[in-house]
Amino acid sequence: MKPVTFLVALAGLAACDAQVETRKTAVPAAEQSAPTAAAAPLTAAGPAAIVQPDADEGQQWAAAVVELTPLTRQGDRTVKLFGTAGGDPAMNGLYTHIAFFDAPAEGWRVFRIGDFLDYRLLSEAPGRVDLEIDESTMDEASGNIGSRTLRVIVGWAVATDGAAPATVTVTPAQ
Repeated sequence: MKPVTFLVALAGLAACDAQVETRKTAVPAAEQSAPTAAAAPLTAAGPAAIVQPDADEGQQWAAAVVELTPLTRQGDRTVKLFGTAGGDPAMNGLYTHIAFFDAPAEGWRVFRIGDFLDYRLLSEAPGRVDLEIDESTMDEASGNIGSRTLRVIVGWAVATDGAAPATVTVTPAQ
């Protein structure tokens, strides 16, 4: 069922942007960028190695990552926002997380922030990120689907020893 849902969503997205070529010609020629020169194809310099599919189930989860935002203002700590594809793409479906690298033995400490259509990083400071979130809504009485844009503050205590936080908070914002 999920491959069918994916193909329907992909077809819908392709149909949404059918006027790209028309808009491109509306830009004056002086403002259009020159086409990028294509690099010459490489020439083989040895025998090809055959690579088999990776059967590790963890690779399925890794391949589901569709959005990645490294956070760069967190000092020495490695922190990132990421979204995985899941659920119904017509009703949100971007499972959004924040992850803190703890240590090689422990790996990542991951917190799920929510299920949205999309997110945008507005600002970042140590122990805090401000996000703008687009999400689908449904009026239960009428069944009508709508959308809204929200802002949230994702915060956490910055440990003096560099440890990953035990919890994060998600606070509505204006």
